[in-house]
Amino acid sequence: MEWFSADGYWLSRLIFQRTLAVIYLVAFLSAALQFRALIGERGILPVPELLRRTPWKAAPGLFRLHYSDRFFAAVAWGGCAVSVALIAGLDGWFLPLWGGMLLWALPWVLYLSIVQVGQVWYGFGWESLLLEMGFLAVFLGTGDTAPPVLVLWLLRWLLFRLEFGAGLIKMRGDECWRRLTCLDFHHETQPMPGPLSWFFHHLPRPVHRVEVAANHVTQLLVPFLLFTPQPVASAAAALMVLTQLWLVLSGNFAWLNWLTIALALSVIDWTPFAGRPPTLAAPPLWYEAVVIAATALVLVLSYRPARNLLSRRQVMNRSFDPLHLVNTYGAFGSISRMRLEVVVEGTADPVADEGAEWREYGFRGKPGDVRRLPRLFAPYHLRLDWMMWFAALSPAYARSWFGPFTERLLLGDRDTLRLLAHNPFPDAPPAHVRARVLHYRFTGPSELRATGCWWDRTYVREFMRPVSRPLPPEREGRDTGRGTR
Repeated sequence: MEWFSADGYWLSRLIFQRTLAVIYLVAFLSAALQFRALIGERGILPVPELLRRTPWKAAPGLFRLHYSDRFFAAVAWGGCAVSVALIAGLDGWFLPLWGGMLLWALPWVLYLSIVQVGQVWYGFGWESLLLEMGFLAVFLGTGDTAPPVLVLWLLRWLLFRLEFGAGLIKMRGDECWRRLTCLDFHHETQPMPGPLSWFFHHLPRPVHRVEVAANHVTQLLVPFLLFTPQPVASAAAALMVLTQLWLVLSGNFAWLNWLTIALALSVIDWTPFAGRPPTLAAPPLWYEAVVIAATALVLVLSYRPARNLLSRRQVMNRSFDPLHLVNTYGAFGSISRMRLEVVVEGTADPVADEGAEWREYGFRGKPGDVRRLPRLFAPYHLRLDWMMWFAALSPAYARSWFGPFTERLLLGDRDTLRLLAHNPFPDAPPAHVRARVLHYRFTGPSELRATGCWWDRTYVREFMRPVSRPLPPEREGRDTGRGTR
């Protein structure tokens, strides 16, 4: 079938697949380095407990067959190895078409299995986005087979839902998006500011209005141009790439921006820059049948996400099927006007009062030391730091995990401490830990020159009153004077 293949998009496919493989690598690396403290057998939210209380069909994956920390590590590091192979182009150089498709299916199965047991630590929209993109990548073809038109259009459909959904959730949400004033606050109050966020925050307010207006154009109008002929579609995708690069500079959003860029790059017609195209073989009949079946499946599953776009009660970052094949997306439907941070402190003193010497734990990405310029971590995902931002918004976000987290600080758990930038108790764990909510704001230029501080912070309220080190098992129930309070 001549209509099936898009020979001119061979370079678009190549750029998309290699970019996606790099993001896969970052995602698997993030899982491998953080899972023991977060979801390991002795983690904050252990996977075995989740598997015991949830049915198989709710979250199918490899860990339903077996779970151990060693097996999870094998899955995560195995995903890294497969990602490196895909970056190197093993799918097209040495493997037949069916072998390349199986190689692309492998990281999707591995990462799906991780997300299914990740609980709150993996509840972010870019997890589902990575899985949806990874599923479509399986059917893009490899090597000397031309990319199928149907899958290229499905990638555009995904990019449309991603951008248009994000635009609608803003217009239906916080009024500051409609008044063009959200960026008066957002650069300061976003989950994890970057090294340039202070400078973005202090841009003139008219520039902030232009930023918001440009965002509305890119998310509400430009997505429709993705379905127009070239070169208009390429121009629309290029504008999206520029917008995402602006967001990369302004903050840390894990791999969300880079996934969006990868999708946009698949839309661009690279023919003028591609040079002499390779000789591409006609697709085999079985491949055409598989692609048509996958396309039909995605279109059927698109009904609920499409209906969600049109709903006045639009929800964001929701999966409508257990395999995360077709999802709904969105971000920052509401904007915080004040930056609140949960600051965790410990003391070695036997009495946990204000006279005790309280020392602060330092986190890698979220604000802490007021003299410390925020760091760039994206596309790497600091999951604990992100959840600490949600905890400051409402204690309800931390109900399931904050207690176990502080308990591990009291025990001096090595895996938990590795997630932090600074442990103020290197020799022995503290006797007590507490948490307080502080208001952070960016200092002004004159304050920065005078004090050397990027932030100013003031006490707001108590988040968790002091708790003490857990009793040894043999003393529980006999000595209540030192138990957790």
